Amino acid sequence: MNADHAIELSGACWRKSSFSGSGGTSCVEVAQAGRMIAVRDSKNPGEAVLTFTEPEWKAFTRAVKASEFDC
Repeated sequence: MNADHAIELSGACWRKSSFSGSGGTSCVEVAQAGRMIAVRDSKNPGEAVLTFTEPEWKAFTRAVKASEFDC
């Protein structure tokens, strides 16, 4: 995750997660910004954005699919 490098997101095409509930209470949006992947809370789009390199994003999504973060 990259917290200290600013990336340009003004023209980013944000996509809402297909796992977001219809109630809109837990929504995450993702956008590609050059070689970086940006993630934000759709309810607070002006707040902090997390950014990942492509390898970091692939590792993260693999871990999610493998239920590595389940409690």
